Amino acid sequence: MSKYSVKGKANKGDIWANFIINKAIGPEQVKQYNNIDEASGAPLVQQLFYLPFVKSVRLGLSELQVERFNILEWEEVIDEVSEQLQNYLNDGGIVIHQKNNEKIPVSIYAESTPNPSVMKFVANKPLVSQSIEFKNIDEAKEAPLAQKLFHFPFVKEVFMDANYLSITKFDVANWEDVVMEVREYVRQYIESGKTIINAAVHTEDQKISLEKKTKTLNDTEQQIVNILDEYIKPAVASDGGNIAFEAFDEENKIVKVVLQGACSGCPSSTFTLKNGIETMLKEMMPGKINQVEAING
Repeated sequence: MSKYSVKGKANKGDIWANFIINKAIGPEQVKQYNNIDEASGAPLVQQLFYLPFVKSVRLGLSELQVERFNILEWEEVIDEVSEQLQNYLNDGGIVIHQKNNEKIPVSIYAESTPNPSVMKFVANKPLVSQSIEFKNIDEAKEAPLAQKLFHFPFVKEVFMDANYLSITKFDVANWEDVVMEVREYVRQYIESGKTIINAAVHTEDQKISLEKKTKTLNDTEQQIVNILDEYIKPAVASDGGNIAFEAFDEENKIVKVVLQGACSGCPSSTFTLKNGIETMLKEMMPGKINQVEAING
C-alpha cells in the first residue's frame, strides 16, 4: 500500500502555509479551527496546535492550511512540520473522530489516468489496507464492493489500494457516459457502511504480502525493491496503479515486475518502463541493471 506523502509550500513572508497530502484525509468542505479546544474532535489538528507558532488551521479533503504567528518564518520550520504530519498519518494517527453514531459524509472524486480505459475513484476515507486486484467477478467473491461493480456490464477489472479504486472498462462504453453513475454508486455503497472486502480475505492477503516482503532477497534485489518502493510506487499510485517486484535475473541483469491497476495494459506502460523505471534503476545501480520487463505487460 502506498504511504502518505506530505509536501509543505509557503511563499516568503506569507503567514499561511499549505500542506498537500497525496491522499484524501478530511472533509470535502474545508473546516477552520482557531484554537486547540475547537479541534477537540480532530486529533491531527490538535497536534498542530501544540506547536507554539500555530495560530489557526484549515482542514480540507487532501490539504491542511496552517496560519502562523509572527514569531518565525515558515521557511524555518515548514520541512519539519511536513515530516511530522507525514509520520503521524503513516503511524495510523486519527484525523477526525466520529462522534456517537454520526456519519462522516463520504465524498468520491474521479481522476483520469494515463490509461484511457481506466478511471481512478478516490475516497476521503481508507478503503483497504493492502492493494488487491480483481480480474473478474469470480476473483471478487469475497470482496462485495468489487463484485457489485462487476455487475456493470462495462467493468472489466477492479484494483483497490489505500483510499481509492481503479476501474478498467471494456470498450462498449465511454467514461464520460458512465463516470458519474459509477462515482455515485461507490459513494453510496461506502457511506452505507457495507463491507468492502471480507476480513478473512484481507488478513490472508496481508499474510501473503508479508511473506513476499520477508522472503530472502540478496543485496541487489533488496536495493531494487527499495528504489521501487521509494521512488516509483508513489508516482504510479497517483496514476491509479501499482508496480510490484517479481524477480531478478542476475545473470542477464533483468528486473521483472508486475503491473496492476491503471498500469496494466496502459498504452504508455512500455514507455514508462523503458524511459522511467529502467532509466532510474540503471542510474541508481550502475552496471547492475540491463533491462526491466513487465511479466504481464
